[in-house]
Amino acid sequence: MGARTRADEHDVDLAGLEFWARPAEERLAAFARLRSRDRPVFFKERRVPFVRDGRGFYALVRHADVVHAGRNAKVFSSEPAATSPEPPPWIVLLFGRPMVNMDDPRHARLRRIVSRAFTPRRLARIDEHITATARTIVDDLLERRSGDFVADVAARLPIAVICAMMGIPERDHAKVAACVDAMTEYSGVRGDVVRLRALRLLVGNLRAIVVLHRLVARLGRERRRRPADDLVSALVNADIDGERLSVRELGAFFDLLLVAGNETTRNALAHGLRLFTDHPDQRALLLADFDGRIGGAVEEIVRYSSPIMQFRRTLTCDYELNGQSFRKGDKVVLFYGSANRDETVFADPDVFDITRSPNPHVGFGGPGPHLCLGANLARRELAAMYRELFTRAPGIRATGAPELLLSGFDNGIKRLPYEI
Repeated sequence: MGARTRADEHDVDLAGLEFWARPAEERLAAFARLRSRDRPVFFKERRVPFVRDGRGFYALVRHADVVHAGRNAKVFSSEPAATSPEPPPWIVLLFGRPMVNMDDPRHARLRRIVSRAFTPRRLARIDEHITATARTIVDDLLERRSGDFVADVAARLPIAVICAMMGIPERDHAKVAACVDAMTEYSGVRGDVVRLRALRLLVGNLRAIVVLHRLVARLGRERRRRPADDLVSALVNADIDGERLSVRELGAFFDLLLVAGNETTRNALAHGLRLFTDHPDQRALLLADFDGRIGGAVEEIVRYSSPIMQFRRTLTCDYELNGQSFRKGDKVVLFYGSANRDETVFADPDVFDITRSPNPHVGFGGPGPHLCLGANLARRELAAMYRELFTRAPGIRATGAPELLLSGFDNGIKRLPYEI
C-alpha cells in the first residue's frame, strides 16, 4: 500500500504536451485506463526554465477522488499555486496572489469581499446587458452568414459582459481580450517546451498582466474618488468587517475573473456549437422545448467539454487516499475532464445527452471552498447566447473541425468555422 505507481511512459504522460496534442478519443481512453488503476498514478515533470514545477504529481482522475480533494482544502492546499505551471515566487510579490492560489483564512477573507460581485441581485441586474450583447452578436452573424465562431461569438460575449460588470470602458475591451489570449496561451505550457518558447510565453504573460493591472488600478483609484454603479466601485469601496481590497488584490481578482470567467464561457460556447452540430437529435430536443431543456443542456455541455481541465493541490500533511499514501509536500492534479467521464458516476459517460439527470459534474471546479464563484454568471451567459442563436439562426452549424489550443489546462478552441 502506498508505493508510488508510475505510468508507462510509452502509454501516457500527462505532464507532456505530446499527450495533449493527441486526438480527444485517445486521451479519453488513456484516462479511462488510469481510472481503472488501483491507485493514483505519479507523473514526473521535466524541469523547464522560468517554471517552478519539476518534481511531478499524482493524477486524481476518479470523480470521488477529485470531489474529496476539492472538499478537503485543509489537506489538499491551493498554495503555493493551483494553476499550471506554478508561477515563480517573484511574480506573486510583484502582482499579488489570485484567490484561486489561496487557502483560508486569506481565501475566505477575499471571497467574502468579491462574492458581492455574484449575488443574485447583481446577476439579475446584468441579465439585461447579457441579453443585449447576445442580440448584437447575432445581428452581426445574420449579416456575415459564415466565419469563425470563436472570433464572431464565443470570444465576444464573456469579455463584453465582464468588462461591463467591472466598468471597463468599451475602448479598452479589445486590449483586455488580447491580454487574456496572451495569458491563456501560457497556461498549461510545461514539461517538454523548449527554452525559447517558454521564455517568449512567460514574457507575453507578464506583459499582459502588467497591462491589465495598470488598467484596473487606474480605474480603481478613480472609483474610490468617484464611485459609479459598477463592480470595481463595489470592490474598492467595500467594507466588510473593516476589510477592503487593495489595488494589488483588485488586479489579481481581475486576472482571475478574466481568465476563469472568460475561458469557461468562451470554451463552452464553442464546444456547444460543435456538439449540437454533431448531435442533431440533441439540437432537436432543445429546440422543441428550449425553456425546459436549456438548463440541462448547459450542464451537459460543461460536463462533456470540461472547459477548464485541471487544477493542482499540494499536500499539507501525510495522508492516504484511494490506496495511495501521500507525503506532506506531494503534488496532486485534479483532472476534471476525467472525473466528468467517470463510468461509476455517469451512465454512458461518452454520450452527449442534454436530458442527463442527475448530472453531478465538476466542470465548475467541484464542491468545496473553491467552487467557481462565477458559475451562475457563466450559466446565464450560455443560456442567453444559445437562446439568441437558436431562435434567430436555428440552422447555424459548425462546418469543419475545431482548431484546438495546445494546453493541458485550458480546453480551448482557437477557431471553429460555421455557417448559418
